[in-house]
Amino acid sequence: MLALVAVPALLTGCELDTGKEGGGGAGGPDAKAGSALAAVDTLTVKGRAPKTGYDRARFGSAWADTDSNGCPTRDDILKRDLKGVTYRSGDCQVAAGRLAPDPYSGKDVTFRRGRSQVDIDHLVALSDAWQKGAARWEPGKRIAFANDPLNLLAVDAGPNRSKGDGDTATWLPPNKAYRCAYVAGQVGVKKKYGVWVTAAERDAMKKVLSACPDRKLPTGAAPTSAPPRFRAD
Repeated sequence: MLALVAVPALLTGCELDTGKEGGGGAGGPDAKAGSALAAVDTLTVKGRAPKTGYDRARFGSAWADTDSNGCPTRDDILKRDLKGVTYRSGDCQVAAGRLAPDPYSGKDVTFRRGRSQVDIDHLVALSDAWQKGAARWEPGKRIAFANDPLNLLAVDAGPNRSKGDGDTATWLPPNKAYRCAYVAGQVGVKKKYGVWVTAAERDAMKKVLSACPDRKLPTGAAPTSAPPRFRAD
């Protein structure tokens, strides 16, 4: 999904898989307990629902400070994912930094506030989630989903904008070395929030993760419902 400008250390651009993509069996004996591959089989498989009623505003104001640390979520992710960070004032509003490397392209990308080549991507796009369960959620859950660090990653704007609201079956990062981490992140987010997958998406997830059957399922400590002050729909 296009974001305006993720995820524990498991999903930063610094940790790149070196195994080849594809190949291997889907699930089965190759799936280790606690792995992202094993978790794929715990996801509900259903068809994609209509996009009717989707609007970005249904997931709350962009980059709400749901963790109440005084900084917008966007700046929290920039601080986490960029190197050489500088600030406009204090230690909240990020002025500049570098993705070294960017996980999606494998290239170094410079961030400068106001004229940036960096986006904050939702690993599981908001509109994809809307069509796979989020349309029925309480507002507080949608707001938490949109601001959960587990679902957010600073990336090169170019590849991110080619992704749109694609899922694993329709889009993967051009940087093949990052695909295991990327798909594992999507599985982690969908499992945490109960977002379902299509059959094609499940099969695509298994194909990628069969190249890295030991990769652990990413988890995050953020709650799945935003504080009450953010819950107005």
